[in-house]
Amino acid sequence: MPLTGIDAVVFGVEDLTAARRFLIDWGLRDDGGDDHNARYLTRDGTEVIAREKDDPCLPPPIQTGPTLREVVWGVEEPADLQRLAAALGIPLAVGADAPLRLVDPDGLSHAFRVTRRVPVLADPQDVNGPGVVRRVDTRATIYDRARPISVGHVVLFVDNLQASLDFFVHRLGFVVSDSYPGHAAFLRARTPGSHHDLFVLARPGNPGLNHVAFTVSNIHEVFGGGMAMMRHGWETDLGPGRHPISSAYFWYMRSPFGGSFEYYADDDYCTEAWEAREFERKPELFAEWAISGGIDGNTRRQVRAA
Repeated sequence: MPLTGIDAVVFGVEDLTAARRFLIDWGLRDDGGDDHNARYLTRDGTEVIAREKDDPCLPPPIQTGPTLREVVWGVEEPADLQRLAAALGIPLAVGADAPLRLVDPDGLSHAFRVTRRVPVLADPQDVNGPGVVRRVDTRATIYDRARPISVGHVVLFVDNLQASLDFFVHRLGFVVSDSYPGHAAFLRARTPGSHHDLFVLARPGNPGLNHVAFTVSNIHEVFGGGMAMMRHGWETDLGPGRHPISSAYFWYMRSPFGGSFEYYADDDYCTEAWEAREFERKPELFAEWAISGGIDGNTRRQVRAA
């Protein structure tokens, strides 16, 4: 069953005020809420929802503290929901925001609904080089902050890797784009599609959230967004850098949501012709290069001590 990707992520947090401030600084649009929950949107309408972690409306947590409580996946039309429900043997819930729900082997809730995302085009990135001129009489864009387009993928620690692969690949139809055999797998929700919508990493006995990743237009916005977050006082987890697997540029920031948030751009796009590869698990395959601690948010402004 082809999914459209991630439609929403739902968190339980300990400090809703800090969560709101982070999401605004992250570049999302406030779409309402109240004293006990917050709702923010990316440029394409992907929802990021935060509630107090003890809110009874939330699905049960799979780890202590603030963390991801549910991933909502989109489908193209109501008939897709009906076919998915029939394939899974689960009845649709009439009138529900997301009428189909089930839990993965670690207990994390996954919901499905007709997508609310709208098409958004990334800002053009015309790169010049000797003999190849794509940007003419035009200056490259400078980003003072990021405005994420969508939630591109979620990375989860899982207790039993094979059980998770059976659930996502054999039950929900995800495809393995690349893998670390016995350790982790990059899974895409549809073909053709981006390199991965989900990355599962084996961590026996301690499942949980690793990070949530947000797509931005290009490497310039990755840098601009990360530097803006540093200026706002948020701490870099790792980056900027570049992944050899998926080819994406990244910058991870520590967040009040129990896992890192990532800006990323320029990931691989896979069709039926993509050849999945198996890789040895080693640090240089996580990052071709990366800057530990980030870049001072004022670097571009050439701030000097008096």
